[in-house]
Amino acid sequence: MKFFPTKVIVLLNIILLPGLASAQTTIGTNTDGSNYVAYPIAVPFLNITPDSRSGAMGDAGVAISPDVNANYWNPSKLAFLESDDDFSLSYSPWLRQLVPDISLSYLSYAHKLDERDGLGLSLRYFNYGTIQFRDVNQNDLGTYSPNELHLAGSFARKFGENLSLALSAGFVHSNLSNAFFATGTGAQTKAGNAVTAGVSLYYNSKFQEFGNDAIFAFGTNISNIGSKISYSEDGPNYFLPTNLKIGAANTINLDDYNQITFTLDLNKLLVPTPPILDNNGNIIKGQSDNVSVPSGIFDSFSDAPGGFSQEMQEITISVGFEYWYNQLFVLRAGYFYENPINGGSHYLTAGVGFKYQDFDFDFSYLAASQQNSPLANTLRFTLIANFGGDKNVHKQQ
Repeated sequence: MKFFPTKVIVLLNIILLPGLASAQTTIGTNTDGSNYVAYPIAVPFLNITPDSRSGAMGDAGVAISPDVNANYWNPSKLAFLESDDDFSLSYSPWLRQLVPDISLSYLSYAHKLDERDGLGLSLRYFNYGTIQFRDVNQNDLGTYSPNELHLAGSFARKFGENLSLALSAGFVHSNLSNAFFATGTGAQTKAGNAVTAGVSLYYNSKFQEFGNDAIFAFGTNISNIGSKISYSEDGPNYFLPTNLKIGAANTINLDDYNQITFTLDLNKLLVPTPPILDNNGNIIKGQSDNVSVPSGIFDSFSDAPGGFSQEMQEITISVGFEYWYNQLFVLRAGYFYENPINGGSHYLTAGVGFKYQDFDFDFSYLAASQQNSPLANTLRFTLIANFGGDKNVHKQQ
């Protein structure tokens, strides 16, 4: 790709790290002219849906039936997997409306230790493609390929037949420094590193619904709790996108061949909401976002300048539907909604999947509602392999 310096700055500020703008503000502008809050976070790729199943269900997945991608959505579900070993590989070209070579890859593995315990490992790799820098005279300034990765591990354990809990830990490496330096800021930058932690819960209960066997499931996951990240020795430190997911799912076995699931996820960033400032940098409304990580998490429920109503507007909503036929073929659909104050993303999703012996292949498609949305036509592909135990990991009876 060939970029003039102005386009490089746009790429860094809009796509890579909104928090790394050299002249950072707390208010941004949507494509429709409305304003939104720009949160001071780094590595936003940690909250991008990596797999096709949930990607087809409106980005909902914290309470749906367990599979190996629970490493991302809700690691406590790993204790409920039926297969001894599960592997998953997902790939998604990202923001194809803006640039052609950005992609997200995700590798996930799960292993059952025994009837109650499970382990999970995952690797997320975000590739920002190749950036070619040129000055105003079109002189070649070289190329750079920024990238980010997150390596994580989880341990899950059942408590009784219906409840499980999990702890997670990980490491983030954000290698954007050379690209940022090449914009001409002159900053002595470096790659950013941070550690992460998470805690999650999953509960399900079998019952009769309309005369059919059914399962109600509830899940919650707090992820990306961790140290702040910095890209220079003396520069600012940015929050990780600490995130809370709460969801429920209702699965009904209509008969021996047909199964449907309805699911709902609520999502909220647990980072400080930036205050409203005057021209001199004084706080007019809200609270200072220059706080510690624990304070930022707790303050995130009450620090919005707009009060309780703005706190509610910071919650995104995902609804999803899944239909299985004979555990061989699946159709999925969903909808994602984000309030305009957070950016205003809202889109429909759909997907299909096929199961053959030990393997599942899933595909999803995102149809953005907004005109010229950079998320429009997003595709995701996932391949899952299940070895040992019950291969029908999606079927709940």
